[in-house]
Amino acid sequence: MGRLPGRETLEVPVPILPLVDLLILLGTGSLGVGFVIKVINLSTRYSPSVLGFDSLDFVVIAAICFAFALTLVARTWMKLNEPRLASLRRDTMAAEARLRAAQQEYAEAGVDAPEIPVRQSASADRR
Repeated sequence: MGRLPGRETLEVPVPILPLVDLLILLGTGSLGVGFVIKVINLSTRYSPSVLGFDSLDFVVIAAICFAFALTLVARTWMKLNEPRLASLRRDTMAAEARLRAAQQEYAEAGVDAPEIPVRQSASADRR
């Protein structure tokens, strides 16, 4: 297989949105079937089941489908934002290292380190 420059393997992007849509559609359909089965069960003496599943089983199937859809969306969001989050983490660690080095220099010189202003969060500025 061919390789992309700077990549170990050829990565083919998997379309996630159709999978999420399918899981949501299956979950909604399962809820609908479960609702119809429950209405029939409550309004008649007949206790229907589809492929051996009753109304509660369809609710569980719907919950599983919605949970998988939510997991796919969260994983995709994390994967898309991973470079930015790693960059922020790296910048924060570098700033802390510079601060520790400056404090060490002041300590070696026997001088008290100057006060460093603490940046307040955006929510504190709005108050």
